[in-house]
Amino acid sequence: MLKFLSKVRIEFNALDPRTASCMEFLAQCNARKAKESNPACQVLVKRRTDDHPPQITVTFVNGVEEVFDGTTISAQTIRNMILQKGQYLETEQMFREAGEKWPVIIPEEELHQPAPGTKELLRFECIESASHLYIPGFD
Repeated sequence: MLKFLSKVRIEFNALDPRTASCMEFLAQCNARKAKESNPACQVLVKRRTDDHPPQITVTFVNGVEEVFDGTTISAQTIRNMILQKGQYLETEQMFREAGEKWPVIIPEEELHQPAPGTKELLRFECIESASHLYIPGFD
Protein backbone atom coordinates (compact mmCIF):
# COMPACT_ATOMS: atom_id res chain seq x y z
CA MET A 1 0.00 0.00 0.00
CA LEU A 2 2.75 2.49 0.94
CA LYS A 3 4.57 1.89 -2.34
CA PHE A 4 2.05 4.21 -4.02
CA LEU A 5 2.41 6.97 -1.42
CA SER A 6 5.05 9.56 -0.61
CA LYS A 7 3.43 10.77 2.62
CA VAL A 8 0.75 9.75 5.12
CA ARG A 9 -0.51 12.16 7.77
CA ILE A 10 -2.80 10.83 10.49
CA GLU A 11 -4.48 13.32 12.82
CA PHE A 12 -6.57 12.43 15.85
CA ASN A 13 -7.31 13.25 19.47
CA ALA A 14 -6.45 10.22 21.60
CA LEU A 15 -9.46 10.90 23.83
CA ASP A 16 -11.88 10.93 20.88
CA PRO A 17 -13.88 7.66 20.70
CA ARG A 18 -14.00 7.94 16.88
CA THR A 19 -10.28 7.20 16.34
CA ALA A 20 -10.57 3.46 15.55
CA SER A 21 -10.10 3.92 11.80
CA CYS A 22 -7.03 6.14 12.28
CA MET A 23 -5.45 3.76 14.76
CA GLU A 24 -6.02 0.75 12.49
CA PHE A 25 -4.66 2.61 9.47
CA LEU A 26 -1.60 3.68 11.48
CA ALA A 27 -1.01 0.06 12.45
CA GLN A 28 -1.22 -0.97 8.78
CA CYS A 29 1.29 1.75 7.83
CA ASN A 30 3.69 0.63 10.57
CA ALA A 31 3.57 -3.02 9.52
CA ARG A 32 6.95 -4.40 8.40
CA LYS A 33 5.68 -5.40 4.95
CA ALA A 34 4.19 -1.96 4.31
CA LYS A 35 7.37 -0.16 5.38
CA GLU A 36 9.52 -2.44 3.25
CA SER A 37 7.38 -1.66 0.18
CA ASN A 38 8.43 2.01 0.37
CA PRO A 39 10.92 3.00 3.09
CA ALA A 40 10.93 6.59 1.76
CA CYS A 41 7.24 7.13 2.54
CA GLN A 42 6.82 9.54 5.46
CA VAL A 43 4.27 8.49 8.07
CA LEU A 44 3.41 11.47 10.25
CA VAL A 45 1.15 11.40 13.30
CA LYS A 46 -0.38 14.57 14.71
CA ARG A 47 -1.97 14.12 18.10
CA ARG A 48 -4.61 16.79 18.49
CA THR A 49 -6.03 18.28 21.67
CA ASP A 50 -9.09 19.88 20.10
CA ASP A 51 -12.30 18.27 18.87
CA HIS A 52 -11.26 18.21 15.20
CA PRO A 53 -12.50 14.90 13.72
CA PRO A 54 -9.95 12.15 13.06
CA GLN A 55 -8.45 12.57 9.60
CA ILE A 56 -6.09 10.69 7.29
CA THR A 57 -4.31 12.55 4.50
CA VAL A 58 -2.34 10.60 1.90
CA THR A 59 -0.08 11.98 -0.81
CA PHE A 60 0.42 9.73 -3.82
CA VAL A 61 3.80 9.46 -5.54
CA ASN A 62 2.48 11.66 -8.37
CA GLY A 63 1.76 14.47 -5.87
CA VAL A 64 -2.02 14.06 -5.68
CA GLU A 65 -3.31 14.48 -2.14
CA GLU A 66 -6.46 12.89 -0.77
CA VAL A 67 -8.09 13.48 2.61
CA PHE A 68 -10.23 10.84 4.35
CA ASP A 69 -12.62 11.45 7.22
CA GLY A 70 -11.57 8.99 9.92
CA THR A 71 -15.04 9.00 11.48
CA THR A 72 -16.95 7.72 8.45
CA ILE A 73 -14.61 5.45 6.52
CA SER A 74 -12.86 2.27 7.65
CA ALA A 75 -9.12 1.68 7.45
CA GLN A 76 -9.73 -1.26 5.10
CA THR A 77 -11.78 0.93 2.73
CA ILE A 78 -9.02 3.55 2.69
CA ARG A 79 -6.44 0.85 2.00
CA ASN A 80 -8.53 -0.58 -0.85
CA MET A 81 -8.97 2.88 -2.38
CA ILE A 82 -5.20 3.48 -2.22
CA LEU A 83 -4.48 0.12 -3.86
CA GLN A 84 -7.03 0.80 -6.61
CA LYS A 85 -5.56 4.23 -7.37
CA GLY A 86 -2.08 2.74 -7.18
CA GLN A 87 -2.93 0.19 -9.85
CA TYR A 88 -4.20 3.06 -12.00
CA LEU A 89 -0.89 4.90 -11.48
CA GLU A 90 1.09 1.78 -12.43
CA THR A 91 -0.98 1.36 -15.59
CA GLU A 92 -0.51 5.02 -16.50
CA GLN A 93 3.24 4.73 -15.99
CA MET A 94 3.40 1.57 -18.10
CA PHE A 95 1.61 3.29 -21.01
CA ARG A 96 3.78 6.41 -20.77
CA GLU A 97 7.00 4.34 -20.69
CA ALA A 98 5.80 2.54 -23.83
CA GLY A 99 5.29 5.92 -25.54
CA GLU A 100 1.50 5.61 -25.60
CA LYS A 101 -0.93 8.43 -24.95
CA TRP A 102 -2.66 8.58 -21.60
CA PRO A 103 -5.48 8.30 -20.89
CA VAL A 104 -6.41 5.75 -23.51
CA ILE A 105 -9.56 6.85 -25.34
CA ILE A 106 -11.58 4.03 -26.89
CA PRO A 107 -14.12 5.21 -29.45
CA GLU A 108 -17.71 4.30 -28.55
CA GLU A 109 -18.21 2.22 -31.72
CA GLU A 110 -15.19 0.03 -30.86
CA LEU A 111 -16.60 -0.80 -27.44
CA HIS A 112 -19.42 -2.78 -29.05
CA GLN A 113 -17.34 -4.70 -31.60
CA PRO A 114 -16.41 -8.34 -30.95
CA ALA A 115 -12.76 -8.87 -30.12
CA PRO A 116 -10.83 -10.36 -33.07
CA GLY A 117 -9.90 -14.01 -32.71
CA THR A 118 -12.44 -14.87 -30.07
CA LYS A 119 -15.25 -17.34 -30.52
CA GLU A 120 -18.80 -16.42 -29.69
CA LEU A 121 -19.77 -17.91 -26.36
CA LEU A 122 -21.90 -21.01 -26.57
CA ARG A 123 -25.41 -20.46 -25.33
CA PHE A 124 -27.00 -23.40 -23.65
CA GLU A 125 -30.04 -24.18 -21.63
CA CYS A 126 -29.97 -25.85 -18.23
CA ILE A 127 -32.72 -28.24 -17.31
CA GLU A 128 -32.98 -28.87 -13.61
CA SER A 129 -34.73 -31.85 -12.14
CA ALA A 130 -35.20 -32.90 -8.55
CA SER A 131 -32.21 -35.26 -8.68
CA HIS A 132 -29.69 -33.66 -11.07
CA LEU A 133 -28.76 -30.82 -13.36
CA TYR A 134 -28.83 -31.59 -17.09
CA ILE A 135 -27.02 -29.42 -19.60
CA PRO A 136 -27.76 -30.43 -23.20
CA GLY A 137 -24.60 -31.32 -25.14
CA PHE A 138 -22.64 -32.15 -21.99
CA ASP A 139 -23.71 -35.76 -21.46
